[in-house]
Amino acid sequence: MLTRFIQKSFILPTVIASSLAFPAMAALNQQSITNAEQLRETTLRAHLGYDIVESLTVEVGPRLAGTPADARAVAWAEAKFAELGFDKIYKQPVEVRHWERGHAHASVLSPYPQPLAITALGDSVATPQGGLKGELVFFDSVPELKKADPALVKGKIVYIDAKMHRHREGKEYSLAVAGRSIGSSVAAEKGAIGLIIRSVGTDQSRMPHTGNMNYKKGVEKIPAGAISTSDAMMLTAMKKRNKPIVVNMELGTQTYAPKVSYNVIGEITGSQYPDEYILIGAHLDSWDEGTGALDDGAGVGIVMAAAHAIKPLKPKRTIRVVLYANEEGGLVGAKEYRDANANELHKIKLAGESDFGARSIWRFDTQVHPDNLDLMAKITKVLKPLSINSGDNKARGGPDVSVLPAKGVPVFSLRQDGTDYFDYHHTANDTLDKINPEELRQNVAAWAVVAYLTAQSEEKLLPLPAKK
Repeated sequence: MLTRFIQKSFILPTVIASSLAFPAMAALNQQSITNAEQLRETTLRAHLGYDIVESLTVEVGPRLAGTPADARAVAWAEAKFAELGFDKIYKQPVEVRHWERGHAHASVLSPYPQPLAITALGDSVATPQGGLKGELVFFDSVPELKKADPALVKGKIVYIDAKMHRHREGKEYSLAVAGRSIGSSVAAEKGAIGLIIRSVGTDQSRMPHTGNMNYKKGVEKIPAGAISTSDAMMLTAMKKRNKPIVVNMELGTQTYAPKVSYNVIGEITGSQYPDEYILIGAHLDSWDEGTGALDDGAGVGIVMAAAHAIKPLKPKRTIRVVLYANEEGGLVGAKEYRDANANELHKIKLAGESDFGARSIWRFDTQVHPDNLDLMAKITKVLKPLSINSGDNKARGGPDVSVLPAKGVPVFSLRQDGTDYFDYHHTANDTLDKINPEELRQNVAAWAVVAYLTAQSEEKLLPLPAKK
């Protein structure tokens, strides 16, 4: 795939392409355009992004917020920023939950006894010792559960069988994830004793997908787990036999006192406008089943490598790389960053986060002031040889960055191919071997181009207009 990118990049010699583009790019001088094109080609051949992900997943591994591994990840990030020569490195404290998974077992007791592959959902309470026994009551979605007669649910274990299908944009995730995020409290309000969901994923395997859940205040907390998609298919087939299905689930989770973690931040200081920032980020924490290579080790590698590649060019604006704490627990580090920097957010001229794996980028979306759309269109021209097309002006910027547009901060999204992302998302299969180094290099190249050219623009980068 890298060969294809490089061949497209040299349809015209760099100097000729630059001179043709120059008249339409008054906000970006000739040298900046030439530098961006050279930066694009250089990063397509560099291995740093992959090396960073390898370092994080091998030397730290899974890094669940609040655990000793999370603390090791923070120390790793500080050391890696220093090794890469960032001008300024600092931490921002964030209080995070400390929850650990412990053991997880489940089985069908009747009518056809057999084991189930299960994992606890994040923050779930434990079952009683020896497990929780109950009859399953089936629902296809949270809306269906909400409509159910409480008499149907009372004293039973609710099972939600929300399915996902593969899409490049992963667009069914927001629908299926409701069972994971709020299903337990909806079930408990109707008298359920436990919750099991079909994993929020697109694979067909016996690897269950974990993920964060939220207990509603004032509602009894019931144990909640996810079974693998393969076992979900088996339960569906078992249900067709029209016999009550009784299961036992045992979750040995533990919750400890909150801990202090950190947003870890590295900066390449701007040569002309050091107090104006182009923020590129990823989240440092991960779930504990795999090694967090795709979610979000890849993002960490992409943004750190992109900023490092920009450094020798002495960008006019500061490039700020933020590695957020505890994204998986509900954007905890992102909200702390937003609130702690409330009086400084106007200095962030553009922000984006890489948090959707490591496949190739295919589209460049923005959410910027209308007066800056021409500049974004010009940047898209430099991205075109990477097979990246222009998108819309409705970007969210990524999970952590999504808290910033409401404060007027413009954002962008470099949209990756997520066709198989939810095969591995939040599973034990989220490991380094799932990353294609060539596709990762294309990501680094794209992030470097966007960050560098916005840092160089002579055009005033405006805040988002206030929403009416």
